[in-house]
Amino acid sequence: MNQLTDFIGEQITPFNIFVATLLFVNILFGISMIFIERRSAQSVWAWLLVLFFLPGLGFILYLVFGRRIYNEDLFKADETVQRNLEEHVQQQMQKLRNREFILENPIYQKYYKLVHLLLYSNHAYVTVNNEITTYTDGNVKFDALLEDIKNAKHHIHFQYYIFKLDGLGKKLYNAMIEKQKEGVEVRILYDDIGSRSLNMRNFRKLKKAGGHVYAFFPNKLPLINFRLNNRNHRKIVVIDGEIGYTGGFNVGEEYVGQSEKFGYWRDTHLRVKGDAVKALQRRFMMDWNSQEKREQLKYQDAFFPNVDYKGNVPMQIGSSGPTEHFQQIKFSYIKMIATAQHSIHIQSPYFIPDQSFSEALKMAILSGIEVKIMIPSFPDHPFVYWGTYANAGFFAELGAKVYVYKKGFLHQKILIVDDEVLSVGTTNIDNRSFALNFEINTFIYSIDEAVKHRKIFEKDIEDSELLTPKIYNERGKMIRFKEAIANLIAPIL
Repeated sequence: MNQLTDFIGEQITPFNIFVATLLFVNILFGISMIFIERRSAQSVWAWLLVLFFLPGLGFILYLVFGRRIYNEDLFKADETVQRNLEEHVQQQMQKLRNREFILENPIYQKYYKLVHLLLYSNHAYVTVNNEITTYTDGNVKFDALLEDIKNAKHHIHFQYYIFKLDGLGKKLYNAMIEKQKEGVEVRILYDDIGSRSLNMRNFRKLKKAGGHVYAFFPNKLPLINFRLNNRNHRKIVVIDGEIGYTGGFNVGEEYVGQSEKFGYWRDTHLRVKGDAVKALQRRFMMDWNSQEKREQLKYQDAFFPNVDYKGNVPMQIGSSGPTEHFQQIKFSYIKMIATAQHSIHIQSPYFIPDQSFSEALKMAILSGIEVKIMIPSFPDHPFVYWGTYANAGFFAELGAKVYVYKKGFLHQKILIVDDEVLSVGTTNIDNRSFALNFEINTFIYSIDEAVKHRKIFEKDIEDSELLTPKIYNERGKMIRFKEAIANLIAPIL
């Protein structure tokens, strides 16, 4: 008996207790992912492998990268804003049921189901009186934005994933300080990880003048952010409720071609005038209210002015994120692909589609639809790039025309179908954008706009090289090894 007691005592050491506890916690996390959390099988297996092979580090990685957001009420609009939205959506849903919409625009006839999908699942109502200016060069875009900021009369709502106070950022920031001093209400919302070089001390001048600044999901502990995996990737600017900006450009000198690493920065951003600005305003207000409970943005007439706009571009503003029941933007992408009859054009810096997107694109190619895909020629995130290259090579072998952009870094996120409908926004073709980040896209129903962007795509081809199956199959062993690792961890990239 004494021998047994001595044996057990020798086994129960602090280290053994630590190891047993760690394994027990890993098992609990594994059970949670399998039976409680709504994850894809790919994601579950990827995390189980991480927890199994890296029991200590995997535990930390899961806490930082793997946890889901269960607060479905994180984004709440002001009661008046929400009531107006719901009334608007219900009216349009009734029109859709009665097929009244399809008489207003012949393109609605073909994309009736896409309109319904965004309206029903995302409250993304249709606006038709919009005017769009497209920017593909950062210098032109930020010159226009700076001018609009200087002309602001009532408010500036400014939201970016990356906001750097370098030469470009300081120009915009200083202009907003001056407008705040003039009495214009300035609010800045930045993502705490995307804009990790910032902290509240950087905004003392604006706050002293009466402006407001908040970070999205900020660190709760120094250098530790337990929401590292769920970032607000949206780019939204609303000025006086009349002018809106959204698209791919962040704020930093690399986005105007002043980075030696990236060189020329190829992106796409939209300046919008029309009732679609109200949807951008509503999205900003909800994002703002999710982070600041004391200074909640409530309805003001000046936020939603009644203006007689003369534009004629129909569009919906769709958004998605990990608090949603559905991956609305991914669903809309897939619906667009499924509706295609002739052509599909895709530009994305990160092209790591999940199984559902891949299957839709495969069917399109095998059905004889012309599919063209454009990716960058070098990475800003290595593993993501090699996953992108592997998927691009696969679709090149299947029959798609894949182009590798050589002029600089390609960052825009574009999907065009049949020269009739297109999507421009912040959403990449990967699991991070589909399921983990908070994103925003415009869905535009216009032959003129779709043809314009398709011609821009064709212009980009002049600065690209065709990735043929022959070129892809001649890649070296090291590239194949990188692709294999990237594909293994693709669900959590």
